[in-house]
Amino acid sequence: MSSSSVDPVGKMELSLQLESALAETRALPGFENFLSHPEPEALIGVADRGPVVVINVSGWRCDALLLRPGGVTVQELPGLTESSVARHVLEYLETLSGLDAPMHRLHQAELRLDAGEQSFEVFREVTDARNACIRALNAIESMLTSVTEWMWDVIAEPVLSALGLGAAMPGDSDPPRLWWCPTGLLGLLPLHAAGRGGDGVLDRVVSSFTPTLRALAEARRQPADGSDARLLIVTASEVPDAPALLDVDRERAFLTDLFTGRHTLLDAEEAVVRRVRAELPRHRWVHFSCHGAQDLLQPSRGGLLLTDGRLTVGDIGTGHFRGEFAFLSACQTATGGLFLPDEAVTLTAALHYAGYRHVIGTLWSVDDQVAAEVTEAVYGDLTAAGVFDPARSARALHRATTELRGRTALSAWVPFIHTGP
Repeated sequence: MSSSSVDPVGKMELSLQLESALAETRALPGFENFLSHPEPEALIGVADRGPVVVINVSGWRCDALLLRPGGVTVQELPGLTESSVARHVLEYLETLSGLDAPMHRLHQAELRLDAGEQSFEVFREVTDARNACIRALNAIESMLTSVTEWMWDVIAEPVLSALGLGAAMPGDSDPPRLWWCPTGLLGLLPLHAAGRGGDGVLDRVVSSFTPTLRALAEARRQPADGSDARLLIVTASEVPDAPALLDVDRERAFLTDLFTGRHTLLDAEEAVVRRVRAELPRHRWVHFSCHGAQDLLQPSRGGLLLTDGRLTVGDIGTGHFRGEFAFLSACQTATGGLFLPDEAVTLTAALHYAGYRHVIGTLWSVDDQVAAEVTEAVYGDLTAAGVFDPARSARALHRATTELRGRTALSAWVPFIHTGP
C-alpha cells in the first residue's frame, strides 16, 4: 500500500502512535535520547580532550568543521572538491587491488612447489608472480605518495594551521591528540598519513578517527565494564584459499606470554565463528590475528576469516558489548564501502559501535610480519607500567607507526588506524 492511499486521519493516528511509542521508550533508563538529535552542547563537548575535525565533502563546497571547547569554526577548503575526492579514491582502490592477482598467482605457484612439482614451469611461475608483486608494490608506493601529498595540500595543512598546529613537534615531545571525522568517500583514504617533504600529520598530532560525533561522545561516557579483565586471543593462520600467515604464531606466543593467566586462546580449530561470538561478551579485550577481507559493494559482508568461515560486520553489529580494547591484526578491517560512503560499515566501526571503546584496525592488506611488529610494539607500550592500559592505545599506535615510518615504505605503516576516545 502506498502512503498516498492512507487517509489523513489514518496518518494522524499513526503519527500519534509513533510519538507515544517514542515517549514510552525514552522513559526507560538509558534510552532518554532514543531516535532524537543530540544536543549541540553535547557534540561540542567531545572536543574537551583535543580538537575534532569533521570534513564535509559536497558538490557545492568543502569545509572542515573545527570543534574546540569554545565552539565550532569553519575552515573553507577551496582546493578540495567532490570530484577530486572521487578521482583519488578510484586511483587508490584500483592501485591497491592491483596486488591481489599477483599475490594469488604467487600463492598458487608456491602451493604447487610445496606439493612436489619441481619443474621449470613452476619455478618460472613463482619468479614471474614475485616480479608482478614487486611491480604492484611499487605502484602502491607511488600512488600513496601522490595521495598523501594531495591530502596534505588541500586538507591537513590548512586544518592544522587553523588549529595553531603549524609546526612539527620536537622528536622527544608528546604531540597533542586530534580526532578526524571524514565524510563520504574521503573516509576510504588515509587522512592520518597526509604529508609532504618530511612534514606531515604524524609529525604534529596523534590521530584518531571516529565514525560520528555521537559515537565519540558515547565512547567517552561508557560506564565501567562488567566483563572479565582478560584478553581474548583469536588466531587463525590457515584458512581455505588463502596463503598461510607465518607470523601468527609469533603474535600468539607473544600475547599468551604477556597475558599469562589473563587470556583465553581460540586457535586453529577452536577459532570458529560460533565460539568467537560466544566469547566476545565475556572479555574486556580482544585480539584477532588472521586474514581479513572487505566487500566494497556490500561492506556488511566484510569481516575476519576464521577457520570455519567469516565473522562479518553484520555478525558484530548485532552484538552489544562493554569492551575496552580490540586489536584487529588483519587486513581491510577499517575499509568502508563505495555505495553508502556516509555509512561507516567496517569491522572496526562495528566493534566500536557495539561497545569496544578503543579499536585498532587496518585500511587495506598488511604484511603479517609488519602486523606482528606493530602488535608487539603497541602491547609492549600499553603494559610498560606493569598494568594493561588501553586508554593510551592511540599514543602507542602513533609511536609504533612513527618508528616504522623511519625504516619502511609507506604501505607498511599507513594502513594502521585508531578509532575511539
